[in-house]
Amino acid sequence: MARQPALTPRPPCQLYLITPPALADLEAFAGLLEQALDAGEVAALQIRLKDASDDQIRAAVALLAPIAQARGVAVILNDRPDLAKATGCDGVHVGQDDTPVAEARRIMGPDAMIGATCHDSRHLGMEAAEAGADYVAFGAFFPTETKETTHRPELTDLSAWQETMEVPCVAIGGITVDNAAVLAAAGADFVAVSAGVWKHPEGPAAAVRAFNATLAAAF
Repeated sequence: MARQPALTPRPPCQLYLITPPALADLEAFAGLLEQALDAGEVAALQIRLKDASDDQIRAAVALLAPIAQARGVAVILNDRPDLAKATGCDGVHVGQDDTPVAEARRIMGPDAMIGATCHDSRHLGMEAAEAGADYVAFGAFFPTETKETTHRPELTDLSAWQETMEVPCVAIGGITVDNAAVLAAAGADFVAVSAGVWKHPEGPAAAVRAFNATLAAAF
């Protein structure tokens, strides 16, 4: 899994959007999503709805996935490889207490994108990579209200991963336009953002434009 010497510079860090944990008005959020994705480059959208029923998740994917996929944005469902497969998502993101990476791969198939939460542990990241994960996520790097967190990785974890591993890494947790650059410079291939976009004071579209400019400037 050693990263090969780069013949060209590493591409700029990209934005990975995560939905709010609850969507009171799905139709209204779909409009915000369109605005956000039309404002700049976004690599992926993770549909992460906590305490939602299977029917609610299916409804969300049915409405949101076509918006993202029409714009070349990969759609990742959180936690549930079975629903991700059934609803036509491009991949699934699993936590340490969810379906194991290898089982998620079996369910989703060889072409799906599988991501894994690895908290502050490069060892967990290596295990996930060896099990077939397409990316690993470290965090939370900063305090966040989106979910309860206890793990705090260091910037050096991103640098060490970037220097030694081929599998891309995602930084997550409390990321804003003001602090994203340090993560990109340290070695994050993607920054995963929820509230930093959806609760941006100037709106989601302005947030995506600002994140794109910040991440590009980090290189």
